Parts: sequence; structure tokens; C-alpha cells
Amino acid sequence: MKILVIGGTGFIGSQVVRQLAAAGHRVTVHHRGDHEPELPSVRHVHDKRAEIPVRHFPAELTSEDWDAIIHMIAMGEDDARAAVDAFRGRTGRAVWVSSGDVYLAYGRFTGFDPGPIQPGLLKEDSPRRTKLYPYREQAKSPNDLPYYYDKILVEDIACDASDLPATILRLPKVYGPEKNSDLATVFRYRNHPDWRWTHGYVENVSAAIVLAAVHPNASGKTYNVGEEQAPTIAERIANLPHSSLAADEESSFHFDQDIAYDTTRIRIELGYRELVPEPAAMGATLMGKAK
Repeated sequence: MKILVIGGTGFIGSQVVRQLAAAGHRVTVHHRGDHEPELPSVRHVHDKRAEIPVRHFPAELTSEDWDAIIHMIAMGEDDARAAVDAFRGRTGRAVWVSSGDVYLAYGRFTGFDPGPIQPGLLKEDSPRRTKLYPYREQAKSPNDLPYYYDKILVEDIACDASDLPATILRLPKVYGPEKNSDLATVFRYRNHPDWRWTHGYVENVSAAIVLAAVHPNASGKTYNVGEEQAPTIAERIANLPHSSLAADEESSFHFDQDIAYDTTRIRIELGYRELVPEPAAMGATLMGKAK
């Protein structure tokens, strides 16, 4: 397949590109060129305007037909619309990387969207937040990412484009050797032993993104991505090496609200399976041995 990856040089994106290339796909990566990871057998299209939010695409990309595009870095309304306008009508499928922060449960957890706790696992049809821009209060100006960020807008714009079939992937908290390698997202919440938050090893999450781009049944679908079962914080820590990270004593999050996904759909419909078992990946990451 001929696949364009927008923003394919970062923590997750570079893994996606490597897996696609290893599987024999013809991969083009659109990025600024400021960061050049080793990506063998891959075409690079550099453009200084490819900085978040990506509002412009060079003609050498928009004049081509693509079997699939994977947008790793669509963050809000403007960049989602720009990509739809650039590639609609000449692309077989667009895979949009979204987040679990679209769920109403996330708003309950942070207190941004107040109300009763949302019980149970989060499924793809679970309610989304009723309020937009969950991080805007952190922005220093309207040009700051927290000001305009909202994956709900990305999802809605993507799904409204009938001439650019969409696949939405809601990612978990991703970890790996290059990011979250100390598993602070586990250890700093040790004071909340019963809380659950779905995680995913970077190599496994990347495999799900690749699968969504190439599997014939993925078009028009939304999928949760992450481990099959999310243990409690206490269960995770019991199976991990010791960490000296201090526990969080200051956050005002509502830890009676889990952020735990049901990932059944992608496993049944696309046959997704982890490349590396999640418990082993966590331990190896913490010990600096994950590959």
C-alpha cells in the first residue's frame, strides 16, 4: 500500500513508520526535517510549515493518490480541516490518532466536566465530554496548543468527511524507552491503589495504528487501543521493580473515576494482538531493556 504518515518522526510515529516499511508498504513521511530518526526505505517530504498545527501541505503530496494517510498530530479544528481539504476524494482511508480524553469519564476524573462518576469500562460508544477545550486554562496565548487542542473536534471533522473515509483510534497512556520510561504514570499514583488507567507499550500501540491503516475492515470505525485488561495501580506495582519516584500528594483528580478502556472491538474486528505482552513490556521498560 501507498501510505502517507503526517508527523511520523516522534515517539509513536517513528515506530509506526518502521513497522509499515518492514511490512513492505511504500511509506512517505511528512515533517519539518528538524528531527531525523533512522527510517530505512522511507521517503521524506520536508516542509517547515509542518509544525503543529499543520495547516498546509505541499503540492507534491496533495497531487498524489494515497491508499491511506495516518495523521499522528491532528490536535484541533484547524489542522483537522486542513488535512480533510487536502486529501479528500483521493485517499482510500484516513487514520486519525485520538485520545481517551474525549470521554466524559476523563472530564469527570479531572473535574473539567463535573457530574457523577461514569462506571465500568469505556467503550467506543461511551459518552464523550460535554465541554470543549479541556486544557485551555493552561494556555499562555491563543497560539498555545492547550488553547485550541481538542480531539473531539478532530474526530467530528474526520467523521463528517464522506469522501475521506475515517478510522479513529483512541490511544491509552503510552510508555516506552523514549517516553514515560520511568512509569511515573503508575508510581506517582501509588496512594490510589484501586485506580485503573489503561496503558499501552509504544510498539504495541504502533502495531494497532498500522493495522487500522491496512486492514480492509477498519474503514469508518472507531477503536480503543491499549492493554486487554487494565490492572489497578496496586496490581501493577506488585509486579514491577521498585521505584523511588515520590507519590503525588497534590493533584485534585477524582480517583474514584477509572480511565479504563474496553479494547474488545479492535481485537475481534481486526484481530489485534500485542507484539510484546504488556506486563513484560512494563517491567522491561522500567529496567531499560525494552526493545
